[in-house]
Amino acid sequence: MGQDRSYWIKTLQRITEPVLQSLAERRLRAVMPVEGKTGDRSSCTHLEALGRTLAGISPWLETGSRTGEEGKLRERLAGLAREAIDAATDPASPDFMNFDKGSQPLVDAAFLAHALLRAPQELYAKLAPHVRENLGAALLSTRVIRPGFNNWLLFSAMIETALYRMGHAWDRMRVDYALRQHEQWYAGDGAYGDGPAFHWDYYNSFVIQPMLVDILDAVGEEYGEWKGLRDKVITRAVRYAAVQERLISPEGTYPPIGRSLAYRFGAFQHLSLMALREQLPVEVEPAQVRCALTAVIRRQIEMPGTFDENGWLTIGFAGRQPETGEAYISTGSLYLCTTVFLALGLSPDAPFWQGEADWTARKAWSGAPVAIDKAIPG
Repeated sequence: MGQDRSYWIKTLQRITEPVLQSLAERRLRAVMPVEGKTGDRSSCTHLEALGRTLAGISPWLETGSRTGEEGKLRERLAGLAREAIDAATDPASPDFMNFDKGSQPLVDAAFLAHALLRAPQELYAKLAPHVRENLGAALLSTRVIRPGFNNWLLFSAMIETALYRMGHAWDRMRVDYALRQHEQWYAGDGAYGDGPAFHWDYYNSFVIQPMLVDILDAVGEEYGEWKGLRDKVITRAVRYAAVQERLISPEGTYPPIGRSLAYRFGAFQHLSLMALREQLPVEVEPAQVRCALTAVIRRQIEMPGTFDENGWLTIGFAGRQPETGEAYISTGSLYLCTTVFLALGLSPDAPFWQGEADWTARKAWSGAPVAIDKAIPG
């Protein structure tokens, strides 16, 4: 319904505007707090904020409304996003970001690269030539970072995929290695291990499945093996979306299991992505996904303490809970929550935004008819 879309947009604006406005003005380092449990994350937290913010907002920037109040806001934030990319990649900028020192920059350069795939016109084609050159140099500089033998392989692959789309020479081996390893790490029933081990957490949604899907969309035609893999990846992605939808309780809560709970509703990036792609399971109505995700967003964003007095996100799962932040979590990390808003890239006329529908758990716990859940083979 229009009310839900308006709520999503207002919430997205509330979360992302401090990052984009400050960075466009080249004062992000000066004003963004760096909250963290241990250590100094100031060398990487600003790239985290940029990459993750743009990864979530990019489909809306690319295909959101061009008219009315929504259109005006979209145009303004798109302009700020391009200025933010300029500020982050200009060596003369006070907000020039670290892309090649330590290991963390690989992660957030990949989220920035993912945003470029999702909004090629708004976040790349419309950049001035010198900004495109600086951006390419920044992404290329990440090649000195060796990824971990886990979901991090996809970060290297995502950066190479973006470089391919940008017209740069790209390293096919980094992409191929990530795809082959994740095929070996497929655990069954729509879920992948995070490396050789399976983890009960939300990394299939935070990273693995969205990156696999979008990498293969971009470069899947390059090799027959990649093309053949794409159908299997999508089948698994649809199943994982079914699981994610069933995880949302009648009250709009979900299990606080695994790492990185401070990413909040970014845990449902994958479900929102499959809604955006209009590839939800056949038994799941688009409207029930919207209603379920809206319930989750409300539960978490409206908890007291979610924002500090200046509008920056705080570490926590439901409100401010600094103890939920791992050693790698800092203020910039938290902006991965924006990825729940991917479905804003759908037209307001899309079925996703029409009508009201109970989601699976709400039906089940009210005694309504519910489709049987079943695993997929292979």
